[in-house]
Amino acid sequence: MISIPDKLLERLDCRAREAGETRSGFLQRLAEQELADQEERRRAQARRLMAEIEDSFADDEPSFDVARLIREDRESH
Repeated sequence: MISIPDKLLERLDCRAREAGETRSGFLQRLAEQELADQEERRRAQARRLMAEIEDSFADDEPSFDVARLIREDRESH
């Protein structure tokens, strides 16, 4: 059970009807979409950070696969 203010509930019901969905289905879809968006933002941030790390090394320094190093570290624990 969750609590939702009446005004917000009315807005949700209206949007669900417009989309041809039930309230539960509409809320489930919104929740799944938000979680997927958050996961993608985290993955994108991790990719940017890995690229920054790789870019911070001079050309004469050995290169390495940051993702591979992270996987190896995770698997070693």
